[in-house]
Amino acid sequence: MIAIIDYGMGNLRSVQKAFEYMGYQAVITHDPRVILNAGHVVLPGVGAFGDAVGNLERAGLMDTIYRVVESGRPFLGICLGLQLLFERSYEGGTFKGLALLPGEVKRLPEKLNIKIPHMGWNELRYRESPIFEGLNDPCYVYFVHSYYVEASDQRHVIGTTFYGIDIAVAVNNGNVYGLQFHPEKSGAEGLKILKNFARLK
Repeated sequence: MIAIIDYGMGNLRSVQKAFEYMGYQAVITHDPRVILNAGHVVLPGVGAFGDAVGNLERAGLMDTIYRVVESGRPFLGICLGLQLLFERSYEGGTFKGLALLPGEVKRLPEKLNIKIPHMGWNELRYRESPIFEGLNDPCYVYFVHSYYVEASDQRHVIGTTFYGIDIAVAVNNGNVYGLQFHPEKSGAEGLKILKNFARLK
């Protein structure tokens, strides 16, 4: 069973529907007991970093996430969920994240004359990883974001895209994975990524 963490941020149903379409049982929940009993856990999210951290803390879910990660079960952050994996964000102030990966979340630089938010399809340049097995090359995925991750350890970066600058858009450290793009909105390639995640042991 796949647990999709509900902390009041984002369209969780679209992620659930994507897993269900491929035949996996996926539940949207804020119950720590359900999350801790799941085989795989997903942290999606759309919105502001500070609000998300506050919601997770109020719901008592920060400790739950740490316990899932410590257990070795596959854990996936999507969009805002990816950004929350890192140490801090400068979105509307300075906010501490989960610090599961070293690095910071910064606003896309306006001096590059790029549209913000970054919205639409971009090429995913990826390196070998279990969650990218069977993807097309080139592979295009769907983004909606104004902030990006600056990873301190490039060994954790398994996917990038170019949007004025090279951006880390997929990360992995042990059983923790993160995607800046929306696999649930990225057509057949996005479904392959979610299926690969669901098959991780």
